[in-house]
Amino acid sequence: MKKLLSVIVIVLAVLLISIGTVFANNIEITTKKQVKVNEIEKGQIFKIKEDTKKEVDDYIERYGSEAYGYTAYVLKKVQIYSIPFCFLGVALSAIYQFILGIRKLDTRDKGFYSLVGFVTLFVICQVLPLVFAIVVKGWRG
Repeated sequence: MKKLLSVIVIVLAVLLISIGTVFANNIEITTKKQVKVNEIEKGQIFKIKEDTKKEVDDYIERYGSEAYGYTAYVLKKVQIYSIPFCFLGVALSAIYQFILGIRKLDTRDKGFYSLVGFVTLFVICQVLPLVFAIVVKGWRG
């Protein structure tokens, strides 16, 4: 345990030492050493904003209400971003259950319970937008 903690502290110290200050200007991003990283197009952020606004407006038009449109948009984003989060959680839970839990029963139980939790969260996040669409579009009329 002490070795693992010391390795983590050393890695964090090396990472903190190697981090440079980043200054952002209107046209370019530079570091302390004045190295150009990437030039950002002037309208790139505005384009992303307009695309998101258009997508939200499509949901509002599709569901016929501003509240339902925003809810559908948020549920769709939750559905998309829950996939990598839950897969990572399932992988970590499997490590706790099958690798670290070989010798300790409480660690194996912790891995099993978190595995069940992540799978349940994944199923809920994937099915909830479908249930919302069925209820709103089907029963509301």
